[in-house]
Amino acid sequence: MTLRRTLTAVAAAPLLALLPPTAQAAETYPDPRPITGQEIIHDPTVSRLKSGGYVAYSTGGIIGARLSEDGRHWTDAGNAFAEPPAWWYEYNDKADPWAPDLSRRDGRSWLYYSVSSWGSNHSAIGVATSRTGLPGTWTDHGKVFTSETTDTWNAIDPAIIRADGRLWMSFGSYWTGIRMVELNPRTGKAVPGAEVHHLATRPDAPYAVEGPYILKHGRHYYLFASYDACCQGVNSTYKIKVGRSLKVTGPYVDSTGKPMLEGGGDLVLEGHGRYMGTGGESVFRDRGKDVLAYHYYDAADEGTPKLGLNTLSWNKKGWPSLLQGRWSVSMCGSAAWARQATNHLQTKPNLERQACTPPASPSTPPSPSAK
Repeated sequence: MTLRRTLTAVAAAPLLALLPPTAQAAETYPDPRPITGQEIIHDPTVSRLKSGGYVAYSTGGIIGARLSEDGRHWTDAGNAFAEPPAWWYEYNDKADPWAPDLSRRDGRSWLYYSVSSWGSNHSAIGVATSRTGLPGTWTDHGKVFTSETTDTWNAIDPAIIRADGRLWMSFGSYWTGIRMVELNPRTGKAVPGAEVHHLATRPDAPYAVEGPYILKHGRHYYLFASYDACCQGVNSTYKIKVGRSLKVTGPYVDSTGKPMLEGGGDLVLEGHGRYMGTGGESVFRDRGKDVLAYHYYDAADEGTPKLGLNTLSWNKKGWPSLLQGRWSVSMCGSAAWARQATNHLQTKPNLERQACTPPASPSTPPSPSAK
């Protein structure tokens, strides 16, 4: 979903003290990991770079880029593209791309994204490739899959997964919910005439589910999706749900056995405390762990959308939950840890104090800059 609409809503967002009681309820979900630097983001996709460090891409008038050496301190790295491809203007008069998805295969990074306009399913998903995955190095390859106003789906919010030697793309927003098509692994585009599989929806219009991401863990494929309303600052009701299937094309069910095609889905994360409207999720692999990346609207900062990161934990029955955001022991004693610990230790009592002691004279981090 668009950051432009988000920032419009943010400007009129109420202060935390004026939030409705539901937004001030006791926290039942973990806080995200503390981060510093350029925290502002929407619909994040995050990856470890082959060259080291991390890159994140996001919605926001452009496909905005963020870079980090350690996953904790982030800097603004501009735009994925120097100029918008001309075909984007067919779907949005401002060439405003949304909801990127970053993956790597066959020696290249692949960046999928969508172009549309608010409230329309005249939409397209595009793809670009890069050897490094860094901003400014992408070559666009045009349209992957499209939808028109006569279709019952909306071709936005792509996410890629390989399964059983084949390449698949889940996508969807409102209309009839989450869909999937098979891609040609050579071109990265939809197989001509491919079946459009139906993965998740809700019983009633407007079918407020979007932003899928599929992850394999053990024998199952897990479909994460964002439910309810984004892009309204602290008034956003976005939340993340999950279901699973033995087949990538479904059927997906929640832990009670209710199909996601019938409105099922286990709640993974919703707004709590200052962290409102959690959604726009993706998952990346980091040091042998699955990490959920998402945005939230910061009620302590006028509803500004920011990056949330939490490690996924899997129970004995194979269902995911989130671990409390905390500093990694591997960061202890590093300059990056010193810079960040001073900012957060006083307000984050759950940090690993037993493993780290904050330094006496830290350096001052740069102030965040807004796009």
